[in-house]
Amino acid sequence: MTVLTPPVRERALSLPAPSLPAYLYDLGALRRHAASVRSVLPDRVELYYAAKANPEPEILAALAPYVDGYEVSSGGELAHVAKIVPERPLAFGGPGKTPAEITAALDLGVERFHVESLHELRMLADLALLRACAAPVGVLLRFNLPLADASLQASALSMGGRPTPFGLDPTQADAAVRLLTDGTYPHLQLLGIHAHLASGLDAPRQLAAAESIVTWAASLAARHTIELPEVNVGGGMTVDYAAPEARFDWPAFGAGLARITAAHPGLTLRIEPGRSLTAYCGWYATEVLDVKPSHGEEFAVVRGGTHHLRTPATKGHDQPCVVLPVDDWPHSWPRPVARQQLVTLAGQLCTPKDVLARRVPAAGLRAGDRVVFALAGAYAWNISHHDFLMHPRPGFHFLGARR
Repeated sequence: MTVLTPPVRERALSLPAPSLPAYLYDLGALRRHAASVRSVLPDRVELYYAAKANPEPEILAALAPYVDGYEVSSGGELAHVAKIVPERPLAFGGPGKTPAEITAALDLGVERFHVESLHELRMLADLALLRACAAPVGVLLRFNLPLADASLQASALSMGGRPTPFGLDPTQADAAVRLLTDGTYPHLQLLGIHAHLASGLDAPRQLAAAESIVTWAASLAARHTIELPEVNVGGGMTVDYAAPEARFDWPAFGAGLARITAAHPGLTLRIEPGRSLTAYCGWYATEVLDVKPSHGEEFAVVRGGTHHLRTPATKGHDQPCVVLPVDDWPHSWPRPVARQQLVTLAGQLCTPKDVLARRVPAAGLRAGDRVVFALAGAYAWNISHHDFLMHPRPGFHFLGARR
């Protein structure tokens, strides 16, 4: 069951029809969720927010009291996040960094670079030398480590454990470590290991992945008789769009991380969730424009569509939603109404792929009723193809903002 927060329900019903569609972000709900996540993380576990999930300025600012830093994955994200939350720690990740992006990160004093290849390591070394950085530049080597078959099968998106463009191959580990410890690059400092292997894992699988990464990093450190004080185990905590009331088990995950850190007294662990922090605070509110039969089924066409909320098309799921009846019908023509129990909700685009949710229980759904789609706070607007067919862009409302 999808339950609207009171501020979202009130705003979704109060907005005039021409102001729809609209993204509604409940910042109070976001702060409460972030605080609950922070509260179950043990000492020596740092929480970075993966800005790619939702880089809206109000989202970044609302998270600031609860996170230790932000992970950015492009020069654009780097400049944006540094402007919105200045002087907060940043980690620069992502494959394919350009020389200009690395130079910009060095100039901004980025504290950690997640290095994805030997080529990138050499490029960073030369650019850091040219910039004459006052202190050694921090490096976490990202590796594409093996992942258990069960975790790969359960993953919604795999970045490791199989051939991918992410991270160094484990066979390059010794060469990379030597470059950072034998004096070749004295202006770079090896801080630790990064390995974000999969997304969409539940707490037990996330813990198993984290433990395997830490074990691998400890073995690498022992082999080179060095200390690796940091291990970043990435993000990817599951968000279940088919069961929006189900949540990742953060208390169990925190307890598991505590066991890992207890076994490695000198280690700082870092996690980088994105979707699992912000998905629940965002809603996409719209209005039914038409209801019509088609070959034995019924379709409701709503304002907007997947050019605003691409998530269901990208992930191949039905976006959870709530129907809010609106009794007022101000028009002279008859009001279309659903005759069947199940209705498919589609958008305004000229493509059959513009479907937000299939066969939704919505008996009696009428044109003019409101539909509010949940779990729209991450990888939603910011991954959508906004300009296709040139429909108006949605409004943005940040509820519970602190003045």
